[in-house]
Order: sequence, then C-alpha cells, then structure tokens
Amino acid sequence: MENEEFTSRHVRDDACDERERIEDYGEIAHERPPKKPGRVWAIIVPVLYIIAGVLIGGLLAGAVVLEAPSLREWLLATLPESRTVSATVPVKGLDISRELEKSRKQASVLEGRFLALTPKEPYLIVSTSDNKIQLRKGREVIRRGICSTGSYVLLKSQDNREWLFKTPRGMFHVQQKLVNPVWRMPDWAFIEEGKPVPPPNAPERFEAGTLGEYGLAFGNGYLIHGTIYKRLLGMPVTHGCVRLPDDDLEVVYKTLKEGSKIFIY
Repeated sequence: MENEEFTSRHVRDDACDERERIEDYGEIAHERPPKKPGRVWAIIVPVLYIIAGVLIGGLLAGAVVLEAPSLREWLLATLPESRTVSATVPVKGLDISRELEKSRKQASVLEGRFLALTPKEPYLIVSTSDNKIQLRKGREVIRRGICSTGSYVLLKSQDNREWLFKTPRGMFHVQQKLVNPVWRMPDWAFIEEGKPVPPPNAPERFEAGTLGEYGLAFGNGYLIHGTIYKRLLGMPVTHGCVRLPDDDLEVVYKTLKEGSKIFIY
C-alpha cells in the first residue's frame, strides 16, 4: 500500500510539474516580441511601390497628351489678353497673298533703281575686304581678278606727323590715264625707310619702273597701277593705291576711259 501511495503521489507530482512547465512556457511565449518580416518582404514591398508609381505616372502622362489641346485652350483663356495676342492672331491666306504681292512690287522698284544707277559704260569695282576687282559693263562682268589695297598701317614721324595707309572708299572717276607712270615719292616714303626727307623737287623723289606700264589716277594722288611685288598681290599691303597684275591692268586700262566710274568698298 505504501508503495502504491508513493507511486500515486509521485505521478501527481510529475503531473503538477508538467502543468507548471506548460504554464511557464505559455507566459514566456506571450511575452516574446513578434517576429519581424523576412528579407523577401523587405525587397518586394519597395518594388511594388515603384511599379505602382510607374503605372500612375504613365496614366497621368497619357491623360496630358490626350487632353493637351483642351489644357492649352484653358491656359490661354486664363492668361491675360496681352500675353496671348501673338498666339491667337489668325493668319489668313488672303493676307499672306497681299504681303507677297507687296513684297514683289517693292523688289521690282528696287531693281529698277539699281538698273538706273548701274552705269551702261564700263566701270570698275574694287573690294578692299577680299582684295578683288570686277570690270563690268552694265550687269555684265567683263573680267575678274585680284588686287592689293591699303594695309591700314599707321606711320608716325619724329615731328609728330601721321599717315594711315588705307585705300579710300566710295565712287570715283578716272581723272587721268598714264603710260609708264613715274612715282613721285612723298615724305612718308623716306621716313618709312629711315632716310632724310629731300626737298620737294629733288631728283631722288622720282622713281620709274615701280608702278608698271599703266596707271589710272582717281584723285588725291591715288592710282590704279602695276607692281614689281607680284607675290604680294591679293593682300592688303599698299600705301593706299590699288595694285593690279600686269595682264589685268592692261585690260582695265584699255577698257576704261577718262570719266569712267570706279566703285571702291
């Protein structure tokens, strides 16, 4: 009997101990903090947000494209009138036709004036920007060629005199035609070379053979003439005169006459 009571008591004690362990585990489980989401969800959730944003943005963009004309009209309607005048002025085909016809008439008038001002006799055009010439008769080009014009070099003397070597621009006339012209050297020619300036009519002032076979004077001491420095043709290197190659100079000389016009620009 004692053994049976001991056994029964022992079983009850074991049962009580087991029940207490279960209750303790339940309390511990209740107190344990909830588990955090796994790494998979941490990646999936942002991806879902991104996809949703792209879809919403696409829908909004499509709506803007489809409704752009309506939005533009609403915006123009809400802006002040002064800001929308240039965008709302209608362009009529009749107005364009009138403007074209007006422009044609103006062009015709200008062309008539140009033809009236164009000499019917031969004349010479000199470009100082690209050092080229055109010999023309009316609107016909007789000859084209290169030339040399003013260098725009500024020379100063010790007595405070200055010379700017530029070719004059404007409309001129052939005043004199010369064969085998002789150069009468001015003061600056001696100052430029560092030589003493001789008296006005001293023999050393006169030099033959440097201006070519022909010369055309067009005022204030300026000439259209030849040159011995042919390698410099096409460059702005002169003291103001217009230098031409020998063959072009001969044609210009024989084509122009005294009184013929020279246009220099």
